[in-house]
Amino acid sequence: MGRQWLLSKRSVASLKKSQATGKFVKEIMVAAKFGGPDPAGNARLFAAIEKARRESVSRDVIERAIKKGAGIGEEKMVMEHIVFEGYAPHKVPVIAEVYTDNHNRTAPELRVLFKRGQLGVSGSNKFLFDHVGLIEAHRAEAADIEEAAIEAGANEVEPLTHEQNDDIPAGATGARFIAERTSTAAVSKWLAENGWTVVTSELGYVAKQFSTLTEEQAADVGEFLHALDEHDDVHRVWAAIK
Repeated sequence: MGRQWLLSKRSVASLKKSQATGKFVKEIMVAAKFGGPDPAGNARLFAAIEKARRESVSRDVIERAIKKGAGIGEEKMVMEHIVFEGYAPHKVPVIAEVYTDNHNRTAPELRVLFKRGQLGVSGSNKFLFDHVGLIEAHRAEAADIEEAAIEAGANEVEPLTHEQNDDIPAGATGARFIAERTSTAAVSKWLAENGWTVVTSELGYVAKQFSTLTEEQAADVGEFLHALDEHDDVHRVWAAIK
């Protein structure tokens, strides 16, 4: 769900190679830190590794990221988790998850981004979102996604296309499964064992209500969210728009 707000197709290929690799490495480190170094028992790590491999991140880089995140070996991951709450233009609620090794640098930079969007980061808006498990997956052949959701133990499911997520192949059956946070790994495991390719498995935020915008307003919001997502320390961005 972390990419659901994008207003037009954006692929990792549109980023600079070094920046894209940095994002993949950070995701692998975070996944290893919170779920352990074994991808067989860590659905989020497995999905992160597969995504990095598809984008030609080297095996050595992936292995170093796993060890660093899990605290194995000499290198240790020193990363602070920060959740920024605020509003995009036209009062669209936004949550940005940040991992940084320098809070004193990152926090002012993000505040500047919010101010440029004529916003304000004061005040909580988490009550406008549900904190859930999000699993995005696909399979080559046609499938009943509602039946898959029931069997996997997800609470909700919605179709997911290549235009919404570049990791879903064109023509494949794609779906976004929404589950209880504690059920995220179990849902991912069931899907992986029953013919689905899991591309994202993580905890995230789903808006309880979505803003209605004109085309011009949506463009304003998209421009702001794009700038926010481009920041090196921003890990995920969640917004209350379709």
